[in-house]
Amino acid sequence: MIDKKQMIIIKGTKDGLTLFIEDQGSFEEVMDELSDKLAENNPSHDEPVVPVTVKLGNRYLNDQQKKQLSDLIGNKNRFSIQSFDSEVIRRDEALTWKEDSEIKSINRIVRSGQVLEVVGDLLLIGDVNPGGKVVTTGNIFIMGSLRGIAHAGLNGDRDAVIAASYMKPSQLRIADYISRAPDYESEGVYMECGLIDEKQDKIVIDRLQVLSHKRKDISGFERRMQNG
Repeated sequence: MIDKKQMIIIKGTKDGLTLFIEDQGSFEEVMDELSDKLAENNPSHDEPVVPVTVKLGNRYLNDQQKKQLSDLIGNKNRFSIQSFDSEVIRRDEALTWKEDSEIKSINRIVRSGQVLEVVGDLLLIGDVNPGGKVVTTGNIFIMGSLRGIAHAGLNGDRDAVIAASYMKPSQLRIADYISRAPDYESEGVYMECGLIDEKQDKIVIDRLQVLSHKRKDISGFERRMQNG
């Protein structure tokens, strides 16, 4: 008789338990095997609750299935699922991720009283005049003068940056940080960027070249701005 391949592997870590679930086989088979494994380990009631991370590989679980797993694991209040880690996401989640990570290229001048708001990164070819405002959930790159308000990382992304050919804003905002005109000095003779300095706990203005060291994920775009 051929032994049935195990669908579940449980490993202990310093942070609790990691539960690896094979992405082959039905969800019902997973639940049956997990139930058997949990029955073999019956913790006493005085033991602390153990956090569990569930690794799903290429398996996708819907919300109902996640709840079933959570209920089974936490049935005797000795285990608690902290997170599900899957390589698969839903189509609407993928579309949202694509929208958030896209660079929106716009050629215009944002005049006083106007607000330009986009999802993802913004490449603005033009100026932001005093009284104008640009807002993004990602980074802001301005091939022109920034004299108005710029707000990057709208949804709380503190790694977002604001870069401009000429940096003289009335206000910079990154996530929940705000920097007003007296907070920074600018010579206006080279491309600059604003980013959060965690050590100083505030927005700082620096030359665009610092992005290659401090924000390696967007350093390639920084080089394109300098060259173009």
